[in-house]
Amino acid sequence: MRNFNIQDCILYEDREILVCHKPAGIAVQNARLGAADMESSLKNYLALKNPGKIPYLGIIHRLDQPVEGVLVFAKTQKAASELNRQITAKTVTKEYLAVTAQMPDEKQGHLEDYLKKDNRTNSSSVVASKTPGAKKAVLDYWVQEEIKDEQIETGKRILVKIALDTGRHHQIRVQMAHKGMPLLGDRKYNAKDISGLPLGLCSCHLAFRHPVTGKKMEFKAAPKGEVFTGFQTL
Repeated sequence: MRNFNIQDCILYEDREILVCHKPAGIAVQNARLGAADMESSLKNYLALKNPGKIPYLGIIHRLDQPVEGVLVFAKTQKAASELNRQITAKTVTKEYLAVTAQMPDEKQGHLEDYLKKDNRTNSSSVVASKTPGAKKAVLDYWVQEEIKDEQIETGKRILVKIALDTGRHHQIRVQMAHKGMPLLGDRKYNAKDISGLPLGLCSCHLAFRHPVTGKKMEFKAAPKGEVFTGFQTL
């Protein structure tokens, strides 16, 4: 993204944390040579604010490169430790909005699967629970809205809210595809998709306790991707 400006992404900042709306297409860290990523961009931003001081930036959780939405970063090791404790304790609320072209049989559901990551292909798949290396993946989903779209093969786009209980590699994309409602624009797990749209997935709601004050912090982000246009409930 040529016009990427990290300051435009910052939703909140204090002495301990930074909360950002990561754009789709930007990696959280370790982007390819010459491409911007959130980690390096935020470190540069912090370094410019405090010349001569090497900034600390703790990555607490990640979003896949094509996914947009809310992320929290720690500015101190103490804050990172406390936020990581909350993640492990599952007291952090993480909700997503996703777009699919397939209406599920149930308008709401609870999905539990076992996923195994293949590092060679950077993909994950649903496997039997006793498969070596398999990790349990849990989420809940609710269908929010359906709109007509003649450019989509099924003639419709469906907005789904997802509450994430675990944070596995490509979890939402894999579990939704396995359930029969792959995400629109997903080049990896929806090979039949010919829409040409960007990935329909956004981290829309993040809530946690401030790592120092203990105050409840809550952030919401409206998705900006083309695939989300037209939905009235956003």
